[in-house]
Amino acid sequence: MAVGTNIKTYFQGSWHDGDVAIMRAADHGSWLGSSVFDGARYFDGMAPDLAPHCARVNRSARALMLTPMVSTEDMVEIVAEGLKLFDKGTPVYIRPMYWGIDGDLTAIVPSSEQTGFAICLEEIPMAPASATVTLTRTRFRRPVLEDAVVNAKAGCLYPNNARMLTEARAKGFSNALVADAMGNVAETATANIFMVRDGEVFTPIPNGTFLAGITRARHIANMTGDGMAVHETVLTFEDFQKADEVFMSGNMSKVTPVTAFDDTHYQVGPVTRRVREMYWDWAASES
Repeated sequence: MAVGTNIKTYFQGSWHDGDVAIMRAADHGSWLGSSVFDGARYFDGMAPDLAPHCARVNRSARALMLTPMVSTEDMVEIVAEGLKLFDKGTPVYIRPMYWGIDGDLTAIVPSSEQTGFAICLEEIPMAPASATVTLTRTRFRRPVLEDAVVNAKAGCLYPNNARMLTEARAKGFSNALVADAMGNVAETATANIFMVRDGEVFTPIPNGTFLAGITRARHIANMTGDGMAVHETVLTFEDFQKADEVFMSGNMSKVTPVTAFDDTHYQVGPVTRRVREMYWDWAASES
């Protein structure tokens, strides 16, 4: 499914125009769900944290018992070549991915001998600085490692996220604030989450139920470098009801202010605006 436009696909050693068919009906990935991906961004001529995203897709592959076929360094070079096919100012979503091709004698375990690999570049606009979201609770929770491959950015995890979003939208909200197995806040249905209270920043501590994102880590580094107090800790829904500011952190939009959680409303505050400013400043300094 194409989300964006002007698609370029890297497959079998070369770049192709368009949304190229890359997976067969009997591939392990299409039949049994052994697929992983990652997402990086290219905007304003910058591709911040591209190497960490490429490294993570290799870690995700190993978590699904797939054998990564491309090194991080080679993947970065391949993406750089593909980005030359776009104008410098074009906003691009960068999606490297792996999938299983063959299985073992049971068909369940993917074979380590060959793994499918492709990179999809899609022109997708960056969200405007004015974009905001609203959150609500959902009955669906993040799984634990004993139940699902939560240590990977795996396609098989996303139907659960889709249930969360569908329920939230049916209630009139744009996203869901999601609990872990213990009932504490983990993240939203699509991104990591931060809250601000009395000038200090709080975010759920990684506990194995969600991916602590690359952009999340970048924000924490930027905030602590700027002298902000940042706490990774256990947070409840009640903590978010008492927050002064709330914002989401994810690769697609980097920083997204939250203006409501159920009946609680927030302003887009100074910390949220500062975090966005610092991210763009850092990205420009690295380009």
